[in-house]
Amino acid sequence: MRILLSNDDGYFAPGLNILAEHISKIAEVVVVAPERNRSGASNSLTLDRPLTVRKALNGFYYVNGTPTDCVHLAVTGLLDQLPDMVISGINDGANMGDDTIYSGTVAAAMEGYLLGVPSFAFSMSQHNPAHFETAARVAVELVQHIQKKDMPPPMLLNVNIPDVPYDALQGRVITRLGKRHKAEPVIKSTTPRGETVYWVGAAGAAQDAGDGTDFYAVANNRVSMTPLQIDLTHYNQLSSLKTWLDF
Repeated sequence: MRILLSNDDGYFAPGLNILAEHISKIAEVVVVAPERNRSGASNSLTLDRPLTVRKALNGFYYVNGTPTDCVHLAVTGLLDQLPDMVISGINDGANMGDDTIYSGTVAAAMEGYLLGVPSFAFSMSQHNPAHFETAARVAVELVQHIQKKDMPPPMLLNVNIPDVPYDALQGRVITRLGKRHKAEPVIKSTTPRGETVYWVGAAGAAQDAGDGTDFYAVANNRVSMTPLQIDLTHYNQLSSLKTWLDF
């Protein structure tokens, strides 16, 4: 099995390195990741300039673009053959609820899915986690499970792992996305030159976080596994909107 690894924290990120170390023991691994941290890049593609691909001393390829660029380049031209799977992560921080809209980690996996490859995004439940190893073991188990079965049809799975020792996990559960409160206001400050600048505020706290959500699973030390889809059509509004626009 040949697996493409990517992320949004950059090719030097500890989560990616630990993931590659573990997955390479059970599969052929190719790493194509951004040259720097591109958290929050979402699904953006770089179309206003050419991209370069370089190879680091550890064998990882890095691209001066977004996570989506990395997977797109790898699958559509850089690799000699289509990978069997795309894994993005392990992200330094959660990608639950509304986070998935902005996440470069999820976007890298989503690009693989859009290109017809089963894809998985792995994220830790908090920033600066102490237990990347736990997530790496969960990723290995998922790959081994797939190796024992027929390859699933193209799917996009968002996986969030509690930041606890592996033995403290309370199992795995299929979840739906929860929802966060409104984001915190921007933070306004002034530079030494007197210029006004703004920092994007922190994400809101969990709002819809009941049983069955990704937030609830992680809070109870369970691995959250959420299947995602791309169709953004609001089907419940189709008929009412036709009536409303009848002019």
